[in-house]
Amino acid sequence: MSSLRPELHVTAESGILEAAAGMLRNGDTWHMLYQYRPAPDQPSRWGHQLSQDGPFDWAIYPDVLAAKGGETKVLAGSVVSNNGGADLFFTSVTAAGTSIQFARVEDINNLAEITDDPLALDPSVHRSGVVISDTKEFARFRSPCVVPDWQSVDDRNQGHDGWLMLTSTGEPDSPVPVILESGDGKDWDLLGPLTFSGDTGLDDDAILVAPRLIRLRDEVDQEIYDVLLLTIERQDGLDRSGYIVGKLKQANFEVSSPFQRIDHGHDFTRPRNTNYTRDTVDNEERYSKGYLFGLFNGVGRGDDATKQTSWKNEGWANSLSLPRSTTLQGGKLFQTPAAGLPDAVEQSENAKFWSALCEIPHGSNVVAEIADKSGEVIATVTHSGDMISVDRHIDAPARARLDEVDEDNISIVVDGNTLEVYAGGGSVVMSSRIIPKEGVSEIRVTANEDATIETEWRRGR
Repeated sequence: MSSLRPELHVTAESGILEAAAGMLRNGDTWHMLYQYRPAPDQPSRWGHQLSQDGPFDWAIYPDVLAAKGGETKVLAGSVVSNNGGADLFFTSVTAAGTSIQFARVEDINNLAEITDDPLALDPSVHRSGVVISDTKEFARFRSPCVVPDWQSVDDRNQGHDGWLMLTSTGEPDSPVPVILESGDGKDWDLLGPLTFSGDTGLDDDAILVAPRLIRLRDEVDQEIYDVLLLTIERQDGLDRSGYIVGKLKQANFEVSSPFQRIDHGHDFTRPRNTNYTRDTVDNEERYSKGYLFGLFNGVGRGDDATKQTSWKNEGWANSLSLPRSTTLQGGKLFQTPAAGLPDAVEQSENAKFWSALCEIPHGSNVVAEIADKSGEVIATVTHSGDMISVDRHIDAPARARLDEVDEDNISIVVDGNTLEVYAGGGSVVMSSRIIPKEGVSEIRVTANEDATIETEWRRGR
């Protein structure tokens, strides 16, 4: 029987993957750190996987963090390159509350060897203790995002100096994002709660969790903007993840484009940014595109992973999305698969990839049916020119509207129990979990009415 486990996506070898902690790119080597539980009754810790020559061939390395002393668990945070090594900022949870702590790897090229012990810890990771704890005004600091600070607030072309941290505080049902700054990453000054100037597009009572930042140069006006990645927890149990574009100055975010969805599928939450080592990209490339990814789950922390089919049948739950190459155009993110995906699919055992340029007049559509090896259609993707939908035939279809100026192109990636759809030149992305029986056998495509498929590519055995 074919496994539901994806080959190209990051999953925990066993246990429950809960969130990405961060990704660090060192040349063509990608380090993925993630929060997971080895078993439902065990505390959360940080795992580590590494992929060379592109982010698709992940090898499991020893874990980097685990609860110690009075800790009950260690939760997600951020990883940055600093002075030839890597700094890890994580959330330490004890019976008394939470704090943000710091750990360091002196040489990221000298990591521990792969071991047969699934709970072994990398001895090259050294903890340095608490860097941020409760203040008179704020408590329960958690989920830190650390990125380089600017040398000049008014002239971003001067580059970076020091560090910024965006983190959550307060109670889980009413979190307050705050901003801190540091010259060395160890001593931090609180700038204040995150405020907004302009229309955010958010409800006043929106519950904002897991905030993250990426910086991109808009291809239209050539300005460098901050892209604030957010997840909104909703009362119906479903997360809604998206982004706001603007410029962060001190603790105030000057909005230029209000909240927009980052993924329109059934299963995507808690988007994360990617940091780089100093020699990986120059300043020009650093802002021309970024890489983001998220948890392949539409519920986030409200999910009971033990009810998932992959857990019941195979002892693992959840994966991370494929890293997405991301650009900013006119205040809107465009996301495409990272380079090398077609070749990675071709070298896999079971993944499938289909991509096409189409012409879809009004009233026509192109339909792609994902069939498992029993012949059953387990998902249907329909591109009707101005709309794209993903129907899993077990719940309501997910839908996203396309702009008239978007090209009628589409790419579909099926890998284990993951389905990712890219359309409109990357203006729309949709991620949904599927449950194939005996694995996926093919992607069947038809053009209906006046629609035509002008060019198409397929990969996969």
